Amino acid sequence: MTQTAKKAEYFKAPVFAVAPMIDWTDRHCRFLHRQLSKSSLLYTEMVVADAIIHGPRDRLLSYSPQEHPLALQLGGSDPEKLAEAVRIAADFGYDEINLNVGCPSDRVQSGTFGACLMRDPAHVADLVSAMKRVASVPVTVKCRIGVDDQEPAQVLPDFLARVIGAGADGVWIHARKAWLQGLSPKENREIPPLDYDLVYAMKRENADVFIGINGGIADLEQAATHLAHMDGVMLGRAAYHNTGMLAGVDDLLKFGAVEKARAPDVDWLALNDTMMDYAAELIGRGGRLHHVTRHMVGLFQGFAGARRFRQILSTDATRPGAGPEVIAAAFAAVDIAGGPRVRPEEQKLAG
Repeated sequence: MTQTAKKAEYFKAPVFAVAPMIDWTDRHCRFLHRQLSKSSLLYTEMVVADAIIHGPRDRLLSYSPQEHPLALQLGGSDPEKLAEAVRIAADFGYDEINLNVGCPSDRVQSGTFGACLMRDPAHVADLVSAMKRVASVPVTVKCRIGVDDQEPAQVLPDFLARVIGAGADGVWIHARKAWLQGLSPKENREIPPLDYDLVYAMKRENADVFIGINGGIADLEQAATHLAHMDGVMLGRAAYHNTGMLAGVDDLLKFGAVEKARAPDVDWLALNDTMMDYAAELIGRGGRLHHVTRHMVGLFQGFAGARRFRQILSTDATRPGAGPEVIAAAFAAVDIAGGPRVRPEEQKLAG
């Protein structure tokens, strides 16, 4: 299949994605998410190009085959290093390479990448061009609508024109500015106002290019609203803290109906067995149960017994020598047959 054909199939709208989240969307998290949704596009945590070039590549880039479709998010500001990281990652078979131009953290800024790159769209275009020259899969960008005192309506159209002109196959836009000084990463996700209308306008102006939206999207109803305007919708912490929400994604994408997605037909007992087997295999390789179960805490928002489920995973799973039987005990505490007492989207997010 040619790269053009791959791109056309890969970006067939609508797309639901789980955002890349540092320290959260590791391979164990993604394995769990894939059990709940076969259609969702999953992203790795951001991996810095230097780490791939000089660090433990297998540990950084390996994943379970079941995780596809899977995108690798890269951080960096040097075109040659990013191109080399893309070459190395090619052997691991990712479905997409994404460039982080949206993270506002001090740690990322100290490496002169992430959201601070939005101040230099010509340089971002050079980075995209370098990555495209060596990539055999789509290359995308994840950005903000602007940074600091920039006027998003003025700077975002030029930014998109440059990165798309450089060959970007798609752009995910977080519909908030990033303030590089004075706000923490958490505050940057909450305080700058959302401007969905601007992102919608960018999609209308780039009708032939995949444009997805991110930021402040809390549930499947909101996701469906955005998909009426955009090619894709990306949820981050809402999907992580209310993991069971992902069980409705496939029906949402297939039928376009939130009503069908609210009460998905999930084989929870099969999920229990799958996660126990996965945990046992990890423990056999020297891992710990908590590496898996810390991502499962948000599975049963709204179900009777959910609090006890969380307690078991948060305490028993962290004890030395804890094994897969802890997962069975946690599942046994939930009234699975009774279903959620209210829609999971109406529950206050855990954590």
